[in-house]
Amino acid sequence: MTTAEERVGTRYSFGGDEWILVELAEAMSVGVNMRSLAICRRLEALALDGVIDICPANASYLVRLDPDTIHPRALEERLRELEAEVGDASDFHLQTRIIDVPILWDDPWTRETVKRFADRHQTPELTNIEFAAEINGFPTTDAFRDAVFGTPFLATMLGFVPGLVWGYQLVPPERQIEVPKYVRPRTDTPERAFSWGGAFTAVYPVRGAGGYQLLGMCATPFFDSRRRLPDFHDRDWFFRAGDIMRYREVDRAEFDRIRAAVEDETFRYPLAEVEFVPQRWYDDPDGTAAALERSLDDA
Repeated sequence: MTTAEERVGTRYSFGGDEWILVELAEAMSVGVNMRSLAICRRLEALALDGVIDICPANASYLVRLDPDTIHPRALEERLRELEAEVGDASDFHLQTRIIDVPILWDDPWTRETVKRFADRHQTPELTNIEFAAEINGFPTTDAFRDAVFGTPFLATMLGFVPGLVWGYQLVPPERQIEVPKYVRPRTDTPERAFSWGGAFTAVYPVRGAGGYQLLGMCATPFFDSRRRLPDFHDRDWFFRAGDIMRYREVDRAEFDRIRAAVEDETFRYPLAEVEFVPQRWYDDPDGTAAALERSLDDA
């Protein structure tokens, strides 16, 4: 739950005349992310003249405005009112989606990349999976894998590169997995590599540099500039802040079947419409996570 300390010192900053950055807390948590989403959803519903764009983030949000239509100070005052109305957001009802994301664990492509850039890693003698398991105190890599696939993840924000989704594990803080990034970043990472850095998972939407620990390969795209697949017809990316992702381990045969469906442009993400209420999750995190996953299985 959001603590009183997290709510102290919300900082409102201006970027020229067109931007307001609101930092709600320094530390990321489910509670502070829910506050960001709740404020952004309320602001979006108000449809204020002069508000051009609203971008929620892990523990903050950014608003772009037209200063000729709405004065930045007037909008700041409205944002402060929304923050007070939302409070700790424990009773916020987030209407969202839980989405199935198929992952081939310890795949040959990321394994090759790990070997190629071993000189940039904290422990070159270990694979990224072995390192992440060891540093989090798991007795085996299988136990670490079970923890990764054993709970859904909250998409707390999008950014850094188009289509990149930050996934936050929906478990109590004492069970949260955290993994440091590479000592020096790689200059190459395969597209769709499934990874972990800090407290967040990510699927690399395109090939490029990176420093997250590599764990597997996602069968499905997170970014499609040509908008070939039905899920991408409206925009280049599919996931939204506030989505819930269920990473599901698949074997090589299922991975290849899904890849074939992607290539012939028939693939669609399995998903279910769900409601996420922070207070329910605080009261029963495991039961709430299980109910969310049942909604997806029953869809």
